[in-house]
Amino acid sequence: MEGIFVMEDWHNFGPYYDNTLIAWHDNFEKAWSKLKEKYGGRFYRMWKYYLLSSAGGFRARSQQLWQIVFTRFGTPQPVCRIS
Repeated sequence: MEGIFVMEDWHNFGPYYDNTLIAWHDNFEKAWSKLKEKYGGRFYRMWKYYLLSSAGGFRARSQQLWQIVFTRFGTPQPVCRIS
């Protein structure tokens, strides 16, 4: 990869992803009355388990989410983050 790509940005979203998953769970719970006829109880339990167990994994720091931005060597540097 050296000489082909330049790493422009490297960010760990893990510390914030717990909150993201909990917000998704809350939205899912609020919307469930409109979704339950289409998806049923099995989907409800599976999705709730996924969202909450994933949030727990991020909270315990046993899971991480990284974003790495590369550009081709010689390409103008993109704006990766606005602080």
